[in-house]
Amino acid sequence: MGIKDDAVEVRSQGWRTLAALHGLIESELERSLQAHAELSVVEYTVLDALSRQDGWHMRMQQLARATALSASATTRLVNRLEGRGLLTRILCEDDRRGIYTELTPAGRALLEEARPVHDATLERALADAQEVPELAALVQALPLLHAPG
Repeated sequence: MGIKDDAVEVRSQGWRTLAALHGLIESELERSLQAHAELSVVEYTVLDALSRQDGWHMRMQQLARATALSASATTRLVNRLEGRGLLTRILCEDDRRGIYTELTPAGRALLEEARPVHDATLERALADAQEVPELAALVQALPLLHAPG
């Protein structure tokens, strides 16, 4: 195996490790959020993303990026959450073609109920992953990935 092949293998192994950690965390979050708040991970992600916006709303394309979903999957997700009374859509005043998605009071309340469950589950999943030798270094690196500001 040449140097170039070694570099590809190192990146591939890094990607497999990242995917394993992601899968472990996501499955734990999915179980906890469903059991305690009747939310999927992606539904929680939408509510959380909206709560972090000034004015509490986002365009659909911004939500698609925040959730890593296609435009059509985002629309179906927003429809489902709107049907549950957690989100509402409003027309953009600047651009009548634009539609914003916004949290409702019920959506904010459910998010506040779900956030401690999410955070505790994430902390527990990361602690469990820290005990897996193949994942430990990645878990240790996570705090370095978020630069304040």
